[in-house]
Amino acid sequence: MSIDKQLPSTRTTELDSITLKAEVIPVLVIQRVEDAVPLATALVEGGLTVLEVTLRTDCALEAVRRIKAALPQASIGVGTVLTPAQYRQAEQAGADFVVTPGTTEALYRYGVTSPVPMLPGVATVSELMTGWQYGYRRFKFFPAEASGGVKALKAFAGPIPEARFCPTGGINLDNAEDYLALKNVMSVGGSWLTPNSLVEAEDWHGIRQLAREAAQHFHH
Repeated sequence: MSIDKQLPSTRTTELDSITLKAEVIPVLVIQRVEDAVPLATALVEGGLTVLEVTLRTDCALEAVRRIKAALPQASIGVGTVLTPAQYRQAEQAGADFVVTPGTTEALYRYGVTSPVPMLPGVATVSELMTGWQYGYRRFKFFPAEASGGVKALKAFAGPIPEARFCPTGGINLDNAEDYLALKNVMSVGGSWLTPNSLVEAEDWHGIRQLAREAAQHFHH
């Protein structure tokens, strides 16, 4: 397997420059495309400038295009990328980075050639080692709580101390602090900042408040 020797340093730097902007990355599941810009605006105004829009809904890519146009200062990731075809769609929509729940060899092979950096999803040391041999050093840890949470990440740091993670899955205001205290955690992702009830009610003020609290609370 020939690996581009440039990959680790440039890719790691790109992802670090994005994740250093935010300790908390809100995960957006956008059901109505017209919610995209007001929702993202509320989060950014609250101080959270790195957002992940998941491909779990039909309007997700259109939502990304609209958010990118309205909020050029924000970094927008496309999440739940499962295939190289979806990775390509994320590139075309203007994504700043892509996030996968788990990662296949096909995604790693595509990722090393893509202009858009990938935050590959891993849940085990073996998966981490696969990403490592493709030159990846930054990973999403998913599903975090179900996969051993803080204890698992502490254990990962033994054999592979240079790897750093953005845990997602089961993270909330109560446990985010425990993750962010770990040396190998750069940020956490979660949907708790965009509760369905507030989005459905179009309560952008309420979401701005949640974002502001998280931004202030977790800003180290």
